[in-house]
Amino acid sequence: MEAIRSLIIPKWSSDVRLEGKTAIVTGSNVGIGKETAKDLAGRGARVILACRDMAKGEQAARDIMREVKGAKVVARQLDLADTKSICQFAENIYSNEKTLHYLINNAGVAMCPYTTTVDGYEMQFGVNHLGHFFLTFLLLDLLKHSAPSRVINLSSLAHTMGKIQFDNLSGEKDYHPVRAYAQSKLANVLFTRELAKRIEALGVMAYSVDPGMVNTEITRHLGRPLVSVSKALACVLKTPAEGAYTTVYCAVTPEHQLVTGGYYKGCASAESSRAGQDDGTALKLWAVSCQQLGIRWR
Repeated sequence: MEAIRSLIIPKWSSDVRLEGKTAIVTGSNVGIGKETAKDLAGRGARVILACRDMAKGEQAARDIMREVKGAKVVARQLDLADTKSICQFAENIYSNEKTLHYLINNAGVAMCPYTTTVDGYEMQFGVNHLGHFFLTFLLLDLLKHSAPSRVINLSSLAHTMGKIQFDNLSGEKDYHPVRAYAQSKLANVLFTRELAKRIEALGVMAYSVDPGMVNTEITRHLGRPLVSVSKALACVLKTPAEGAYTTVYCAVTPEHQLVTGGYYKGCASAESSRAGQDDGTALKLWAVSCQQLGIRWR
């Protein structure tokens, strides 16, 4: 079994330090996000845990500070299903932080029953894509001010099954939880691709990440047959800490060794699906996202 795991888990490590750097990690009270925050804090960064549930976020901050000597970690409330909450979070950041070097858009919902965000968007598209799109838009000035800086968007292998249904983004015509999830993860890849073109001149780089098959709470909405499959694969699933490797890789690897707009998995550059490389769809998704959010982002 260890031989199998050795093929799945990337052999990568780095002793890069991040003193003087500030990072935001969304959805960081559990799983990959918490482990990412813990790693960055261990390197000396100031880390802001952006969490919907403040009680869990504050507990995660206490956990990290207990486990990492000298960790500088604070929890802030952020509900990506509510644009008002996103605005309030951004205002808090601008009021309390002078710099922002890493925006790690890690939070997500997966394969949930049909429901909508506060603003009426289908939950998976609304949280996984639109919420992070809006958050990045609001924090761009601080990222630009702190350049060189990076935006890291967590996608998934599921993006390879995705298709952007511009005539059914909210799933009102035909909703399937897996298709909706795959669409949102493809949107993460396309957003990263288009974002990179627009912000590279500002000194801000962007990367999308596939963390691999990770044993986290993301399977909580799966039906019993799929949960049984997940349990059967538990011996080869990555731990949340292992799932954070590629995110951290994209945070600490020197810029000249990475390609902005690129897709990364297994702590290395990878090729996204053909749909994930469609610049025409990426541009249209950008325009539609701005329209839905009521923002102008050139």
